[in-house]
Amino acid sequence: MNRVVITGRGAISALGHSVQEINSAMASGVCGITELEIRDKSRLKINVGAQIKNYNKSIFFSELELRFLDPFSQFALIAAKEALSESGLALTDELREFTGVIIGTGGGGVTTQEENFRLVFQENVNKVHPFAIPKMMLNAAASNIANKYELKGPTYSLSSACSSSNHAISNAYSLIRSGETKVMIAGGSEAMLTFGSLKAWEGLRVMSKTGCRPFCSTRNGLVQGEGSAIFVLEDYDYAKQRGAHIFAEILGCSMTSDGSDLVSPSLNGVKKAMLKSLNSAKINPDSIDYINAHGTGTKINDRVESNAISEIFSQTSKQPLVSSTKSMHGHVMGASGAIELLSCIYSLNHNVIMPTVGCIDKDPEIDINVVFNESRDFVVDTALSNSFAFGGLNSVIILRTV
Repeated sequence: MNRVVITGRGAISALGHSVQEINSAMASGVCGITELEIRDKSRLKINVGAQIKNYNKSIFFSELELRFLDPFSQFALIAAKEALSESGLALTDELREFTGVIIGTGGGGVTTQEENFRLVFQENVNKVHPFAIPKMMLNAAASNIANKYELKGPTYSLSSACSSSNHAISNAYSLIRSGETKVMIAGGSEAMLTFGSLKAWEGLRVMSKTGCRPFCSTRNGLVQGEGSAIFVLEDYDYAKQRGAHIFAEILGCSMTSDGSDLVSPSLNGVKKAMLKSLNSAKINPDSIDYINAHGTGTKINDRVESNAISEIFSQTSKQPLVSSTKSMHGHVMGASGAIELLSCIYSLNHNVIMPTVGCIDKDPEIDINVVFNESRDFVVDTALSNSFAFGGLNSVIILRTV
């Protein structure tokens, strides 16, 4: 089986318009959660989100291109361009045959969908834009990336709510590992900060009006964000042969289902997902130095996840450090796992743990080593990243230095 490595990274989020900007902000403990600037905001009970500010789409795309691109596709294309540029890949005709794209998303073209629903139902318009479907379809981001770079390998979208991008990366890993492809572009993209989407989420009563404070005793819900993170994954031998810079190796992945509840996480399910990733990586819990937690800031999620971490790692010779970067970039739904993978790669390359910001008082019932409010210098050779989604869909990725 082939080894799989990451050679390129690209991202855009509330913390910045590039990987460098986002990493710098996270390492400094910057919180990207601010007051929302969206249509019909006055009708919402939740008025905060991790929204991308100072974004001028005309800088990145022509007017003709924008006719086909929902914001979630725009963000994915921006991130993919940065990732491919950083990887230094020369996309020859031969390589294009063995290069594919898998993009995870929970909502797809929500902005386009909402705009057209408003026209039809509120303004009684009987004709919508002819490109509405190509813009809103879930596979739009993946297809647009493949089309732009003329890629002929396995290309599709994957939707598993908040685990979507981890599932996408895990699928890409499996394709390269089996030898079906040499290179995959994988990650997630989301643009769900719209009135209709937020109004629906308000009904679940899981969102905070004040901020995301994972593992804090005062936590009161999640805060939504938007953005994208995309990675170039390669066969290790191919990357070495061409002299690529390798940021990390994907050591193992897991993809599991709780099979029990649509919204409440299962302790056994969360444990199983982490243990399966360790088994896939062929390492024991003692090897994990850092865990990027799913850490949404809801009462039940943080408690279940921390209990699972404690049960798995309590008997190890060392206790891994834990943080939830959602406290800074928000819960970017289907793209969260990919954005969080950036912090894992940063930790592996710089021996710095990104912080969990906004904590007022640590929950005394949570017995794990959370890095609060300020980043911490710490040697990291192996990192684990959790994603647990509505529907009981879990995916855990383990990275190590090369």
